Amino acid sequence: MNWGYKILFVYLIFIVGMLYLVIKSSSQKMDLVTSDYYAKELKYQDKIDEISRTNALSEPVKYEIGFNKLLVFFPKDFAGKKISGTAEIYFPADEKKDSRLNFNMQDSILSISIPTINRGLHELHLSWKVEGINYYYEKKIIL
Repeated sequence: MNWGYKILFVYLIFIVGMLYLVIKSSSQKMDLVTSDYYAKELKYQDKIDEISRTNALSEPVKYEIGFNKLLVFFPKDFAGKKISGTAEIYFPADEKKDSRLNFNMQDSILSISIPTINRGLHELHLSWKVEGINYYYEKKIIL
């Protein structure tokens, strides 16, 4: 075999390898972070205001993970007040593993059950309202 055939053989291997990579990468699943990304982006200043209100509370929101439950402890500022809102456990890698819970409570402890198949890095998004004032809390958690 002379050099011409060896060079042709190397080029053919390179082309086949590139075609394989193109086909493999085009078959990957590409989820957007959220389906209504642009609408949420326009309302983000409201979210910034809610975060600053949450940071101004007397103590931070706390959480504990254990026994397939996530316990969220609201600050004592809300003791005896009606708290209503949503809790979302967001899994960036797969939107099918996201979970959302609407809650109305008078207590300062929120209990969220966690499916055992949801393991890995998640984000806890809490949005709640007390006496007409909105608050927002976001934290990365590992389940």
